[in-house]
Amino acid sequence: MQTGSFQPSKSVIRVSPFEGYTSYAPYTCTQCQEGWCMTACPVGAIQITAVGAKDVIDDKCVGCKLCTIACPYGTMFYDGDSRKAFKCNLCGGAPACADVCPTEAITYEDAASVDWIGPFAAERTAYVLRTDAGAPAAAGVR
Repeated sequence: MQTGSFQPSKSVIRVSPFEGYTSYAPYTCTQCQEGWCMTACPVGAIQITAVGAKDVIDDKCVGCKLCTIACPYGTMFYDGDSRKAFKCNLCGGAPACADVCPTEAITYEDAASVDWIGPFAAERTAYVLRTDAGAPAAAGVR
């Protein structure tokens, strides 16, 4: 998420200290196959982009925070100013973090995007998009 200004509180790369050690580990969204954030979104506001990133569509996000609860990695965030969820969107395929990393510890490699979504996420997303478009829900799917 590009904010256009220096705002560490809105960074999609967080740093976690290991308690009892003088060591830290950065973490950000891994664009996981399961897509728990995407499947938890009740309005289908998280969609897969052309570069394979799961991206929050601000116009559709209602700010319910379900995606932040669903993400097992803690990499979905909520912006209190905009009242919307946000996460790493790979900067449209040219991640700024990889470009500016002085030690090249962060790299970005294009990967085949043949299966960016797991079976459960595919089923749930198809259901949300179907009902969003006004189609009746399939029998047995809730």
